[in-house]
Amino acid sequence: MKLSTLLAALPRYTGRLTRDPAQVEIAAISADSRQVTAGTLFVAYPGVSVDGHRFIPQAIEQGAAAIVYEETGLTELPQTTLPFIAVPDAREALAYLSAAWYDFPARRLITVGLTGTDGKTTTTNFLYQILRAAGRKVSMISTVGAVIGDQVLETGLHTTTPDAPEVQRYLAQMVAAGTEICLLETTSHGLAQHRVTACDFDVAVVTNITHEHLDLHRSLDAYRAAKALLFESLATAAPKGVPKRAVLNCDDWSFEYLKTRLAAGATAWLGYSLENHPASTVTACQPLVAPDKTRFTVQGSDYRFEAETVLLGDYNISNALAAVTAAVEGLGVPPAAAQQGLAALPGVPGRMERIDEGQAFTAVVDFAHTPNSLRRALRAARQLVKGRVIAVFGCAGRRDVEKRTLMGQIAAELADLTLITAEDPRTEDLTAIIDQTAQAMLAQGAVEGRDFYRVPDRGRALFQAVQLAQAGDIVLALGKGHEQSMCFGQTEYPWDDRKALRSALRGQPLLTLPSASRSF
Repeated sequence: MKLSTLLAALPRYTGRLTRDPAQVEIAAISADSRQVTAGTLFVAYPGVSVDGHRFIPQAIEQGAAAIVYEETGLTELPQTTLPFIAVPDAREALAYLSAAWYDFPARRLITVGLTGTDGKTTTTNFLYQILRAAGRKVSMISTVGAVIGDQVLETGLHTTTPDAPEVQRYLAQMVAAGTEICLLETTSHGLAQHRVTACDFDVAVVTNITHEHLDLHRSLDAYRAAKALLFESLATAAPKGVPKRAVLNCDDWSFEYLKTRLAAGATAWLGYSLENHPASTVTACQPLVAPDKTRFTVQGSDYRFEAETVLLGDYNISNALAAVTAAVEGLGVPPAAAQQGLAALPGVPGRMERIDEGQAFTAVVDFAHTPNSLRRALRAARQLVKGRVIAVFGCAGRRDVEKRTLMGQIAAELADLTLITAEDPRTEDLTAIIDQTAQAMLAQGAVEGRDFYRVPDRGRALFQAVQLAQAGDIVLALGKGHEQSMCFGQTEYPWDDRKALRSALRGQPLLTLPSASRSF
């Protein structure tokens, strides 16, 4: 592809164009200098821990055809005849360049963005099933992976929204597969770092906005502003003959805030509510949470139907309402298809997923890794059993440290017994991470050795939890969900909570993590 064609996609650029861009042929685009080969357009930007501008010489040596860099990233250009293109934000430029490389695939799709602190993946899967029930050709990118036509693809470790080149590549594959509607789970990282820029969203859905990712965003205000970028983008997205719609949670504190971030007249909003909020378009009533399923009645603008799902907890009713609102009110899906789609979802990997080895108590794996999701999971557990709630969880290293205290407080309030353990400690000291949560529990009046234990190795923690469990109790393995690895130092070690919990239920702790051989 000609460099001139790619540069035409950028909102703004300047630079040293030593040759006519129409005469420069680009063979690939990359922001990773290790992947640069002859003819690559290398995009350099400041990363979280490493500045990509440092690798420009390496990219040139490996045959880069042109360099895109951030205006403030270089004080002096290297002595070379290569074109150097300066942009205000190189991450944003990478997104537009990637979209142009694949001929702007989002413009040929109805694109639905789903964001929120908790519930994104479940809502995405609900919506996917509803659209399939309606006979729509739908693909999705979620935390669990990408589904494109009949293909199920892995999207990487600890990743919800892939980087911009991968997102655009997936969108292009969707177009080639005949997809009509794309569902794209979008994190605050993905929005703030321009991973989903140039995706031309038509519908934006929010589940909630609570305390999370303050390690990146520094404040809750900055975090919610990142989430709002999805809704602001609706006003500038390419028109496709479908009305732009924002789907808001009337029960969440983000409702009033997000309404103010919608461009006046450019985007209509639709609301959903579990609490019969007067502004809501879709509500639920008569909820009944049973041990094996959840039933409720959906009331929409001019329809009403009885709904049923195998997913448990009131919060999953809210997730279902978000999906129904987006599908029926936003995309014109028949209510009957929404009813069928909700019932068709067999479950979501690592989301209140039951593990059954014939034990006399309930064992569940859930992804709850934020204060809000921990609170909701523990409350849901109370609805499911009459016995004790036993929680096993940890807090990640190199991430939002305030969560450690908040989650300890919530566990002290809502769990009968807690085992504090490892969850991706990364380069932090695991003992210190656990201690922050333990101190929060102690401050709430919890007694160590009675109300909670510190068990650094996650395999041993799960084994101890099932050994302590009695008939009628529930053991919750929280925080890892569907994930397939655990990070110690800078190494990802294979780990699956579902396998570990199943092994523990069979009488054998899974001792494969580095913490299993350490003395704490």
